[in-house]
Amino acid sequence: MTNIIWLILACAGVTYLTRSGGHLIIAQFGEIHHRLRAALAAVPTAVLTALVAPSFVTHGIAEGIALCAAAIIAMRFSIIISTFASLLLLVGLRSVVGL
Repeated sequence: MTNIIWLILACAGVTYLTRSGGHLIIAQFGEIHHRLRAALAAVPTAVLTALVAPSFVTHGIAEGIALCAAAIIAMRFSIIISTFASLLLLVGLRSVVGL
């Protein structure tokens, strides 16, 4: 196999180990505290924010407006609708307004 396939398999293995390892560690405690449960529920939002925040800071105003619109739309609708609507807004801002 080529090096790329080995790299993909290694990344998949490490990803599996980290996910299953976290589950196994938490399973050892039995019932987890409600504060830990709330903290773990907030992790996806924190990761998404860490991925989106640099784009908000480093790109133009059109991206910032589209990101804010996506956040507002996501409070009411699904992630697919939010993503599609904010993408349309970004394309519109870039092409029509020139931002």
